[in-house]
Amino acid sequence: MAVKQTKTQKKVAYDQKLCKYLDLYNQILIVNADNVGSTQMQNIRKGLRGESVVLMGKNTMMKRSVRIHAEKTGNSGFLTLIPLLVGNVGLIFTKGDLKEIKEEVAKYKVGAPARVGLVAPIDVIVPPGNTGLDPSQTSFFQVLNIPTKINKGTVEIITPVELIKKGDKVGSSEAALLSKLGIRPFSYGLIVTSVYDNGSVFSPEILDLTEDELVEKFANGVSMATTLSLAVSYPTLAAAPHMIINGYKNVLAVSVETDYSYPLAQHVREYLKDPSKFTIAIAAVAESGGAAASKGVVETNKEDNNNNNKEEEADSDEDLDGMGGLFDD
Repeated sequence: MAVKQTKTQKKVAYDQKLCKYLDLYNQILIVNADNVGSTQMQNIRKGLRGESVVLMGKNTMMKRSVRIHAEKTGNSGFLTLIPLLVGNVGLIFTKGDLKEIKEEVAKYKVGAPARVGLVAPIDVIVPPGNTGLDPSQTSFFQVLNIPTKINKGTVEIITPVELIKKGDKVGSSEAALLSKLGIRPFSYGLIVTSVYDNGSVFSPEILDLTEDELVEKFANGVSMATTLSLAVSYPTLAAAPHMIINGYKNVLAVSVETDYSYPLAQHVREYLKDPSKFTIAIAAVAESGGAAASKGVVETNKEDNNNNNKEEEADSDEDLDGMGGLFDD
């Protein structure tokens, strides 16, 4: 028989559990649990069992426990969780891949009817078609200004109608009509609102970024930093190569325009005096590249011929060995 705990004992046990999870896990998903039922929550816990733990509780208790634990451990990173504990939220402690855990949580959304007074999370559009309702039910459609017609003894909706807009409260007429049509327009589940990782907090949308997108964003950032550095003539690691090249161009330009010269500039001077040398140099490079390629083909053919000759010699030796048995005593 289980011993019934007092409120104080429950609070102490909850505080110990939360502090234990804070020490064991360094990654936390903060989730919104509005309209999530107990059975649905139980399925989510089962699905995450093994690598993650779901912990719900009162915000005041969670904030107090986090604050006191941060002071005891000296880990100020825990304090970044406190501003996130607003509304009907819970914590998913995990050591697994954050993206995979987020996707696993999203699998447990369930459909729900439109209840009176509920704020619509999405737009609700009633599609056209036969409703299966008898003509006596047309009053529902007339109240909501939905164009209908009678077809084969049943009510048919002529055009799609936006019944409820996102953010509006569901009225009694809308709820009754959706119920009669058997439409469950909403779906609810745990929604990840923030991600905590070793003291850093970021938006869950970051988990959806691919490696290619991250590389592209990083390259764009480096490009902007380089452009800014060049514009204000402030040396940075990204802008330094461009500054050196631009500086060398200026020195080379001065050398070309004056009598001052140095070995590298002398080559440029010769090309400028006789532009045909450009063509000769390019042709020489192309010829050397073609010669190297042809040399590789010839060497490959030589190797193939040598291998074929070796195989033929081996085959002839085998034939002689086989014939040797004819002359044995």
